[in-house]
Amino acid sequence: MPKQALPVVDLGAVACCPPIAARAMDADQATLVAPMFKALGDPVRLRLMSMIASVPEICVCDLTSAFELSGPTISHHLKVLREAGLVDSERRGTWVWYRVRPEAFRQLGALLDVSTVPAAGAGA
Repeated sequence: MPKQALPVVDLGAVACCPPIAARAMDADQATLVAPMFKALGDPVRLRLMSMIASVPEICVCDLTSAFELSGPTISHHLKVLREAGLVDSERRGTWVWYRVRPEAFRQLGALLDVSTVPAAGAGA
């Protein structure tokens, strides 16, 4: 059975989600955010994301050469990151350049903010 492509994450919709430490997510919110976490859950994609986030932008040629994987495999992983809303890309001639979408990481960071978690034993 062919795999279905992940839908591109609408970051405007994700911004609605309060920190998970503040209150439990509803099913719709979890459905919106899960593709981002799923994309980052693969070691190759997590490493690609780290490489992209560590510079203002990077050419796919530099990403491909850092792995012992085929170009099409790297392209697939980059497509997953793009569809998850974590990176943007721009074609320049024969190469594609990637850059992080800072708003996506701000939103994931806000979602994972644990500053609202009550201290252990508080209220007991």
